[in-house]
Amino acid sequence: MSTTEIDFAVIEDLKGKDLGFTEYRTVTQEQVDTFADAADDHQWIHTDPERAKDGPFGGPIAHGFLTLSLAIPFWTELLEVSGVATKINYGLDKVRFPAPVHVGARIRMSATISDVIVLPGGVQLEVDQVIEIEGAPKPAVVARGLYRFYA
Repeated sequence: MSTTEIDFAVIEDLKGKDLGFTEYRTVTQEQVDTFADAADDHQWIHTDPERAKDGPFGGPIAHGFLTLSLAIPFWTELLEVSGVATKINYGLDKVRFPAPVHVGARIRMSATISDVIVLPGGVQLEVDQVIEIEGAPKPAVVARGLYRFYA
């Protein structure tokens, strides 16, 4: 993994750039349980490993939104923009969860800058993000992240 470092003055040059992959992270039951508490979503397929063994996924799985939330730390591994006063996670477009992430699975994210939109005082990056599961045929998350940078 290599972080792309760029100055805000030339951020428009990122359009079309493939930022590569992050390092892998292992999803733990502790993360899933903590997320369940924060989101008030204690469905047994996430939080009851014994019952989940006999469930539709053969074991506990991470919440889709937990996996999606990991796009934030993954994103910071892939891009560092200097010369900015403010960085904003503006939102997401077209989010999908094609495959579940089993507790203990290793995941990583790839990102490609699909567009750079000039805004008053800044820019918005539209980023195609894929969170993949090590060894799995389908990704866990496919989304377009929207990030704003202001000078």
